Amino acid sequence: MFHHAQLPPPPPPVEVRTWPDREALLTDRAVVLGELARRHVSPGRLVVLWLWGALFAIGWSLVAAALITLGETYDIFSALIGVILAGMGACCAVPAIVFVVAGVLRDREIRRLLATWGELDRDPVRDARLRMPGISLVWLLMSFALCALGLYVCVAVPATDEATRGSFGLVALVVGLGMTGWIVGLVGITKALAHRRWVLRVLIGARAPEPLFSVGGGAHR
Repeated sequence: MFHHAQLPPPPPPVEVRTWPDREALLTDRAVVLGELARRHVSPGRLVVLWLWGALFAIGWSLVAAALITLGETYDIFSALIGVILAGMGACCAVPAIVFVVAGVLRDREIRRLLATWGELDRDPVRDARLRMPGISLVWLLMSFALCALGLYVCVAVPATDEATRGSFGLVALVVGLGMTGWIVGLVGITKALAHRRWVLRVLIGARAPEPLFSVGGGAHR
């Protein structure tokens, strides 16, 4: 129904809505919300997020290796290797940053669409599959574990005697990898909590909106 790279459109304004009856509205609502929820917290989206984090970690490792090489170099050949490593690291890290930021902005738009489509009506039967408690719990637990590990690496590892005696490049490598895990985990935690908040506010706890159609199928507006 929707192009892979294209998000579903927002619901049309009240004055131009053309659903023939409430059942047609609920059917379209279920299709759109299912697509939006899948793009927000599906297992595939978690894998993609972690892959971008892994790509940035590879890029940062290459940059740190370049810093170590440049810090210990005594000839032109070693300096050239350091520059090449830095360039390769930038080629990995920059696209990862761009796509993660683009994904965060896209998630904000998805959450806005989830709210607007969800507020059209209430449909407990179809909405039950949109709650996805198991998937959102996996998002939360795995992201929390990665976030905690990254924070530990950032704080505890550089404070050890081995790290303080090491080179600046080694410390930068460890801190960068820890920050990568912390940020990726934080993004995942935010997505999981946002999905749960949407479920509680829109699908479960929200007051049912005024119906667009009467029992007999006639439009109120």
